[in-house]
Amino acid sequence: MESNPVEEFTPPTPRAGAIPDLRVLVLAGGLSYERDVSLRSGRRVLDALRSAGVEAELRDADSALLPTLAGDPPDAVVIALHGATGEDGSLRGVLDLCGVPYVGCDARSSRLAWDKPSAKAVLREAGIPTPEWVALPHDRFSELGAVAVLDRIVDRLGVPLMVKPAQGGSGLGAAVVRDAAALPAAMVGCFAYDSTALVERYVPGMDVGVSVVDLGDGPRALPAVEIVPRDGVYDYAARYTAGLTTWHAPARLPAEVADRVAATAVAAHEALGLRDLSRVDLIVGEDGSAHVLEVTVSPGMTETSLLPLAVKAAGLDLGDLLGTLVARTAARAR
Repeated sequence: MESNPVEEFTPPTPRAGAIPDLRVLVLAGGLSYERDVSLRSGRRVLDALRSAGVEAELRDADSALLPTLAGDPPDAVVIALHGATGEDGSLRGVLDLCGVPYVGCDARSSRLAWDKPSAKAVLREAGIPTPEWVALPHDRFSELGAVAVLDRIVDRLGVPLMVKPAQGGSGLGAAVVRDAAALPAAMVGCFAYDSTALVERYVPGMDVGVSVVDLGDGPRALPAVEIVPRDGVYDYAARYTAGLTTWHAPARLPAEVADRVAATAVAAHEALGLRDLSRVDLIVGEDGSAHVLEVTVSPGMTETSLLPLAVKAAGLDLGDLLGTLVARTAARAR
């Protein structure tokens, strides 16, 4: 995998009317567990676009959306919805039916990235490192006998383990299991958010998030953001509660490791068929190896989200970057 150095980025400059006559709809909210985070992301996107001179409006994905799209279609949509509404491909499919262009990947690729076991299978097939795993639907878990299944998991994958919903984000329902006795409780907590649990071998190392963007010259990795949660687990509270996590942008990595991480993130983005932007979550092992955990097609845009931190670390402006993506989306549709 070839590295794409961050230094090659040239900040886009679409201010002062350089994106004329474009009207953008920012979709945020929805009915998922991540509604509050989505609304915060949406407001951040709205402010950033307006600062770049783009006419933008914030809307929820509710029953009034389709009449709005039919009566006064925007030039482009920015999806700031998290959870199933924004990431399982269904909304993107509806936008396709309406003929409304949107920033980000298409419905098929979104569905693939949203389902973590499916995405990990594609990554493994492409030769991209990802921790060994097993996916367990709740029904199979019960039918085959919980104790017996959990014993086999521990025998095969060992401990510690990472347990998380097969579909979901923001760390909801995720837990690190450091003792086999804690695995049943972690499974119960996971099944509260999804009917299928993903159990994967825990890889010790540095948590990093790498945002990948395509501003017209192919997908490039922004500087990796190092994540240091106070309690060791980057769960929902650690992501969105002030003081529970420290971020370093760029991550404190040797140059050759940073290049490897960037190349791995871009390779994952391409293997899943994504476009425009994504965020790839990885673990960097003590030996400098990079392991992909999951890929998000609708990255958070809040004040503690990784993509805005990476944008700043790259010397870019969030409004200019989003404005460039919007302009490219509108041009692609034409």
